[in-house]
Amino acid sequence: MAFSNPISNLFGKSPIRPLQEHMSLVVNCAALLEPFFEAVINDKWPKASKIFDQIAERENRADDLKKEFRLNMPNSLFMPMSRIDLLSILAQQDDIANTSKDVCGIVLGREMDIPNALQADFMGFVKSAIETCEKALKAINELDELLETGFSGQEVKFVKKLIRDLDAQEQKVDKRERKLRHRLFKLEADMPPVNVMFLYSTIDNIGAIADTAERVGNRLELLLAK
Repeated sequence: MAFSNPISNLFGKSPIRPLQEHMSLVVNCAALLEPFFEAVINDKWPKASKIFDQIAERENRADDLKKEFRLNMPNSLFMPMSRIDLLSILAQQDDIANTSKDVCGIVLGREMDIPNALQADFMGFVKSAIETCEKALKAINELDELLETGFSGQEVKFVKKLIRDLDAQEQKVDKRERKLRHRLFKLEADMPPVNVMFLYSTIDNIGAIADTAERVGNRLELLLAK
C-alpha cells in the first residue's frame, strides 16, 4: 500500500505554498516571545516553561517542513526564480525560529531577571520585533500572486510597498534596541556583571530576529529585480 506524505503533497506544481507554510510556522514561533517574556517579567517560570515548550514544538515542525522542502523541491523550476533563490529565503526564515527558541532557552535556563526600569521598553522592543516578522510574512504570502502576474504590474508595486514597510519597521526595532541598550548601560553598575552580559546578549538576539525578517524581504526584493 502506498502512503502519501501530507507535507510533500503541499508542493503540487509549485514550491511556493510550502515556503509560505514554513514562514507561517516560523512567525507563529516568534509570536510566542511576547507571552514568554510577559511570564518572565511576572516571575511565572512554570508558565514560561510551558510557552517555551510550545516554541520548541513549532520550531521542530518548521524544521521538519524545511527538510521536506529541501528533499522534495524539483531540481528545475518552471518559474522566474531558481532553487538557490528559494533555499536562501528558506534559510533566512529558519533562522527566525531557531533564534526565537535559543533566546528563550537561555532566559529560561538562567531564570533571568529583567530590571523593573527596563521592562516597559523591553516589551515594546519584543513586540516591535514580532511585528517585523509579521510584515515579512505578508510579503512572502504575495509570492504566489507575483507568479500569477509574471512578476509585473500592480502586484510588483504592492510587494515593493510591503518591503518598504518591512524595512521601516526594522528601523523602528533598531531605534528601540539602541534606547534599551542605553538604559541598560545606566543600570550596569548596580547589576551583577554576568547578568548584564546575558541581558545584552538577549537584546542582541531579539534584534537579530528582526534583522533576519528584514533579510527575508531583501531576498524577495532581489527576485523582483531579476
